[in-house]
Amino acid sequence: MTGASVQFLRVTSLGSSRNCTPAVGLPETAGQDEDMQKPRVLIVGTGIAGIACARALRDAGVTARVVDRGRRPGGRMASRTINGRAVDLGAAYFTAEPGTPFAEVVNGWLARGLARPWTDTVAVAGPEGIQRHSTGPMRYAAPLGLRELVVDLARGIDIEQGVTVDAIPEGYDTVVLAMPDPQARRLVPIDNTSEWIPSIAVVLEGATREWAPFHAAFVNEHPVLTTLADDGDRRGDGAAVLVAHTTAELAREHLDDPDGAIPEVVAAVKNLLTLDDSLAHTFAHRWTFARPAAQHPEPFFLADGIGICGDAWGQRSAVSTAWASGDALGRAIATR
Repeated sequence: MTGASVQFLRVTSLGSSRNCTPAVGLPETAGQDEDMQKPRVLIVGTGIAGIACARALRDAGVTARVVDRGRRPGGRMASRTINGRAVDLGAAYFTAEPGTPFAEVVNGWLARGLARPWTDTVAVAGPEGIQRHSTGPMRYAAPLGLRELVVDLARGIDIEQGVTVDAIPEGYDTVVLAMPDPQARRLVPIDNTSEWIPSIAVVLEGATREWAPFHAAFVNEHPVLTTLADDGDRRGDGAAVLVAHTTAELAREHLDDPDGAIPEVVAAVKNLLTLDDSLAHTFAHRWTFARPAAQHPEPFFLADGIGICGDAWGQRSAVSTAWASGDALGRAIATR
C-alpha cells in the first residue's frame, strides 16, 4: 500500500466551525504571514492518532492545521456525561508496554492523576455466563473518562472543531487523514485499505450494584455481546453502571436506530450476570466503524502528499497503536 498512487480531489464544501468562518473550501487563516506561518500540513481527525501526529509535528517545528467534524477531541476514546458522570463509550481501557514512548506519556498521566491503574485481570464469558478469569497486562482507565486524555494531549494545539472536510483541499504539502479506513476512502481512492466492524455501545445503569464483582469481560460466541465493563469499577467511584458492546451482526441490524438494540442487550446482560432488578437508565451509541477487521503491518501510510494513521496501523487495534501510528507519521512528515 505504501506505493499506492493518490489522486487529489477538489474541495466541494466545508461545514461551519466555532473557530472559522463557514466557506467553500478551507480558507486561509486571516493575517498569516506568507510561507513562514502558513501550515504545511492539514490533519483531519482529532482522535488520539491525529493529536499525536500534531504534537510530533509541533515538536519538530512544523506548522499544522488540525480540524475535526466533532465538537471535542477524542474520537473513539469518547466519553459522555450521563447523570452527572462521565461514561466511556468507545475504548474500554488502554495498555502501555514498558519502555515505549507511549509508556512515558502514560506515566505523565498517572503522575497527574489523569489516568489510574485499573486491573490486570479480565473475565472470559460465554452465553451461559462468566467462565474464568485471565491475567495479562495492566489495563489503565481515566477517572474523568478517556476523552480527557486526548484533550490533555491536545493542549497547546489549535483545533478547529465542527469542520467537515468533503474532499482533499489544495495548498498543503501533506494532508493527514486520522480516521478509519472507510472514512479515508471517501476522500482518496486508495486501494488495500481494511474493512471495519460496527458495534453499538449500550450504557446500563442500575439502582444498586447487585452483580458479582468483576472488572471487564470478553464475551465469546454470544449472539449479542462482545464485551462488558463495570464502569463504576473502571472509574473508581463504585457507580452501578455497566457498558456493553454488541456483536457486529446485531449492530448492523440497528445502525439506523441504535436504541433498537437496547432490549436485546439488557436481556443478555441480565442473563450473563444473573440480575433480577430492572435497570434504571439505558443509553445507546452507534459506532459504525468500531474496530478494523484486519491490521496493516505498516505503522502508517504516506505517499503522494497523503498520510493515514490510526489503530489499524500496527500489530493490533489498541489505543497505544493509534498513538504510536500518529506519532510515527508526524515524525516521518517532519523529516521530508
